[in-house]
Amino acid sequence: MRTRAAVLCGAAVALAGSLTAVPAEASAPHSAQTFRAVKPSWKKCATTDYPMLQCASLKVPLDHANPDGRQITLALSRVPHTAAKFQGPLLVNPGGPGGDGLTLAGFVANSLPKEVAAQYDIIGFDPRGVGRSKPALDCKPGYFGPVRPDSVPATPESERANLARAKSFAAACTKKYGHLLPYINTISAAHDIDAIRQALGARKINYFGYSYGTYLGAVYAKLYPQRVRRLVLDSIADPTDVWYTANLNQDHAFNDRHRAFMAWVAKHDARYRLGTDPEKIEAAWYAMRAALARNPAGGKVGASELEDTFVPGSYYNGYWPYLAEAFAAYVNHKNTGPLVEAYKHFGAVDAADDNSYSIYAAVQCRDAFWPRDWHQWRKDNWAAYEKAPFMTWNNAWYNAPCAFWPTDSAQPVDIANGKLPPALLFQATNDAATPYEGGVTVHDLLARSSLVVEQGGGNHGITLSGNACLDKYLATYLSDGTVPRGVGTRDAVCDALPDPKPLTSKAASMSARGSMLHRLLGFRG
Repeated sequence: MRTRAAVLCGAAVALAGSLTAVPAEASAPHSAQTFRAVKPSWKKCATTDYPMLQCASLKVPLDHANPDGRQITLALSRVPHTAAKFQGPLLVNPGGPGGDGLTLAGFVANSLPKEVAAQYDIIGFDPRGVGRSKPALDCKPGYFGPVRPDSVPATPESERANLARAKSFAAACTKKYGHLLPYINTISAAHDIDAIRQALGARKINYFGYSYGTYLGAVYAKLYPQRVRRLVLDSIADPTDVWYTANLNQDHAFNDRHRAFMAWVAKHDARYRLGTDPEKIEAAWYAMRAALARNPAGGKVGASELEDTFVPGSYYNGYWPYLAEAFAAYVNHKNTGPLVEAYKHFGAVDAADDNSYSIYAAVQCRDAFWPRDWHQWRKDNWAAYEKAPFMTWNNAWYNAPCAFWPTDSAQPVDIANGKLPPALLFQATNDAATPYEGGVTVHDLLARSSLVVEQGGGNHGITLSGNACLDKYLATYLSDGTVPRGVGTRDAVCDALPDPKPLTSKAASMSARGSMLHRLLGFRG
């Protein structure tokens, strides 16, 4: 069994060894009574897209159990209400963990009906360690730079190479941020939300979260049920399998979504000339992967980078036409240029992504139990790979630093809650990042919640994305608190939007791809 000591050094070893898990029933009264948040001082930070946007910062305790100790800074944004009817702050979160939430406030304000948005102060925030919050974590800049070892550990050498990378990332985080890592977790972020509430002078908040932001919102609601006025959760993480099992379950859903993309390419053979049999097209994709493992395109796109490039298509089908163009160019004409271009837009990582990944790892590794014996990872991921080869090993290495993380694991929060007002949940049936079952589970656990299902939908983050049926339920709920009530699991059903059409020109710019929401949500949940 590999131990944490293998990747720890110096004083950080002693610190990690002294940590204890955060209990599932961790609650807020102590910190809420002893910490007094200071009212934010808002300043204009308008952009062309969001001319009403304001920004501020807020000091919060690093350790909410020690409110007089070290403080850190959260970055906040706001689009203020303009209507006479004021319904309080609406906090928004894009997920991740590690998602930058500042711009999301502007997006939500612009995307909701004007008369609804005008009734709220829409509040974005960078969670602790993220973006403009300070300190912002960046454990190992360039960690995802090309060309990485092939994600599929077909040889002992490739497995050792990938393991060495995972260990090096955990070691880098320990060396740079060992004193912070115990406090980068969902429970601490939930306490931060209540500090924001207090600083805003609000008795209750409204909350709207996507993806991992649904778990964060549900945890906040568990810790502070009396502080929740309205709760919207979109593309719901299953709180009963955080996080090791959740990632294994994702692998099967990602594989199904990738196969849906193959079927879409087959449907449009007149454009892509890859055939009409989805299985043969899928075989051509894996042949492309094998070729790139031997000879990376442009010296940048190897097998692992190819997976990075195509996984966004499993989150949002609006990317399919661009990915299909690159795929067809490589297979039909041995033209690597479009593939390199697609990698630049969909797969390449910049400094902001390095920060986001550092927080992703820190939160997930601290939040819940991860096997520390690599033999267990190997067994479980090879079993998943047999049925779901598309992303299984890429996903495994993405999470592998958790096998070597310096902090002890906390217990996931039991989010079951009978103390809340009606909550509104949204879930697509074919969502890969947060599979459908998570929405059903949370609907079960949150008494009086209503579940709106996008039937046949496979995108991740489905409200404010063009589906008028979904958005009608959202707007009604935010307007007056009304939720649909149906029979059985589903309280309302909306049809998914049609799949995209192929591009009309091969020269269509990738810079115009996708919706703003899906750029804000990022990838990996």
